[in-house]
Amino acid sequence: MNTGTGGDHDADLIRALLKDQHPDLAELDVRPPVRGWDNEMWRLGGELALRLPRTDRAPELLRKEHRWLPGLAAQLPLPVPTPLRLGKPSVLFPQPWTIVKWLRGEPADRTPIGHAYGDRAADTLADFLRALHLPAPADAPSNPYRTAPLDTLTEAFERQVREVAEDVPPGVRAVWEDAVAAPGPQGPPVWLHCDLHPANVVVTDGTLSGVLDFGELCAGDPAVDLAAAWMLLPQGRAARFFSAYAHADDAAVRRARGRAILHALALIGIGRAGERGLPGGKTTWGRAGRAALGRVVADG
Repeated sequence: MNTGTGGDHDADLIRALLKDQHPDLAELDVRPPVRGWDNEMWRLGGELALRLPRTDRAPELLRKEHRWLPGLAAQLPLPVPTPLRLGKPSVLFPQPWTIVKWLRGEPADRTPIGHAYGDRAADTLADFLRALHLPAPADAPSNPYRTAPLDTLTEAFERQVREVAEDVPPGVRAVWEDAVAAPGPQGPPVWLHCDLHPANVVVTDGTLSGVLDFGELCAGDPAVDLAAAWMLLPQGRAARFFSAYAHADDAAVRRARGRAILHALALIGIGRAGERGLPGGKTTWGRAGRAALGRVVADG
């Protein structure tokens, strides 16, 4: 019996799971996985992928996606990895797993959005978030840390700045303090992706073409997602994005800058761990975080 989370798995397990629970898919080609933070994603044939949890928290994230994402996906103008089937825990693997749509493209931490396509990507991102940011139902999932008010996250900000001090440009603290001072959201909580960073979107032909990993999906302040204006887009495109989005007041933009700083600092920390060869480190995340931090300070 496989022990489930906590390690990487092999193609023999994937074929066995399919043969056991989804035999109509068992003859599809199984390609080596992309290993993300919480899940492995094994490509099945040309159109599908199997997501297998690799951390203790991942099974609950997969269940959340399976419950909520299919309904949301229908209203979104970009492709997302919609869950199509839910694998049940078994003697082969003791956790749930999912079959999802495969999204073509390269993750933006490896292939950033091209400067020549920045305006198009800004409009595409704005359309996507405007469609997603609808009032969430009362039973929508919550994410207390990621949606916490910025003034409760100052200790986290200070810790992250200390940990990556060599990569923190002048002006970061001023932008952060302005974000903390901004008024809070006035409207109802809306649906959030809540994890929009470069490794969670894909790029095709230079521009944004899909959004991955809805495991952090929750309700909250839209500014959490609006940080993507600096996390994802080339330098100087944030103003176009907010004009196209059309629903963010000055306070929301200020809060979004603060969220972008937190996200960028976290990516830099993970990138530095990768540079040292430490578990969980990803060097491409560091490059993406440094670039994002530079953009938000330049626009601040």
